Amino acid sequence: YGHVNNVVYYSFFDTVVNRWLIERGALDIESGAVIGLVIETHCNYFAPLAFPQDVQAGLRVAHLGASSVRYEVGLFAAGQATAAAAGHFVHVYVDRVTRRPVPLPAVLLAALQPLRVA
Repeated sequence: YGHVNNVVYYSFFDTVVNRWLIERGALDIESGAVIGLVIETHCNYFAPLAFPQDVQAGLRVAHLGASSVRYEVGLFAAGQATAAAAGHFVHVYVDRVTRRPVPLPAVLLAALQPLRVA
């Protein structure tokens, strides 16, 4: 169809968040005691992205709850000032074994602090 399929946009969202957290030591995807489960997603599409076009992402945290985070992501064709897509997803952080919600760990809060918006 001449554009990246919508499921890829969600993969970009997940990748930008996980990369941010992993690089800051706030997420161990293989053996960490706490993991984030997606409970809500949304995306608005404004312009097509195409393969193999470079894509840049902007990331912010719109809400921090006791055990949840709302991430907002803008996807941009490289060098463009206007987003091709914007969306959000909500992670609830849970114990890896019990899958019960847990308070956001201090290391996660520290990693998210620079991304918070008023």
